[in-house]
Amino acid sequence: MHADSADPHKYSEILRRIQSALEASRKIFERFTPGKIAAEYKAAMDPVTEADLAVNTLLHKELLREGEGWLSEESVDDLSRLQQQRIWIVDPLDGTREFVAGIPEYCISIAYAENGRAVAGGICNPATKEVFLGAAGLGITYNGQPAKTSSRAELKGATILASRSETKRGEWKQFDSADFTVRQMGSVAYKLALVAAGLADATFSLVPKHEWDVAAGAVLIESAGGFFRTLDDEPLHCNSERPLIRGLVAGAPGLQTQLMSLVRSQQ
Repeated sequence: MHADSADPHKYSEILRRIQSALEASRKIFERFTPGKIAAEYKAAMDPVTEADLAVNTLLHKELLREGEGWLSEESVDDLSRLQQQRIWIVDPLDGTREFVAGIPEYCISIAYAENGRAVAGGICNPATKEVFLGAAGLGITYNGQPAKTSSRAELKGATILASRSETKRGEWKQFDSADFTVRQMGSVAYKLALVAAGLADATFSLVPKHEWDVAAGAVLIESAGGFFRTLDDEPLHCNSERPLIRGLVAGAPGLQTQLMSLVRSQQ
């Protein structure tokens, strides 16, 4: 993605649509008490709740227009999306495990992509009432105020956000004595949003992720001046037939070389 190549005014209406959908979705969460949620389990034991499904229905109604495709974790994948140049990529509730457990680290994630490139996105944590919005050429806002990635240029002293489930499995054990701080957290989308707003320096995962997990966070980080790469050291390509990437590395621009080297050493 190259944020400076976009027409800044082109995505203003899209951002308004995203913001409105996030606000409407947040109201749905007011009907639920985190930590007291009934959950069913899909394949691979991934939980799904009434909130996931209600928000998915709302987002589909609020966002989708004629000539646009749709890709959501909670919708049956309609491969007719591959014929569309413009597509919505959403996760109605990223961090469902945290939502069920009552941990305030879950979010609604919305991305808008054109020709395989995520160009606008929004992420909202309904528990903390944080809202991150941004688009190519427009920068990002955090709770309505301009924000950007951190200016850190060395891993030493950096704060890196790690997946709670990955750390529980011991996949971050090798960093126990590192000279940077590892902070575990749920929801990859929320982690990416925090990095985009400069509230943490970087995040990475060696575990495969779906497009709906990362598309909004990727555009937020890049629009805020940071970098997002797959483990293959490639930019995110959206609307693939199999919407899965091998893993990710993202953070402050000054950390890119060091982070990519660190992650390569772990593969």
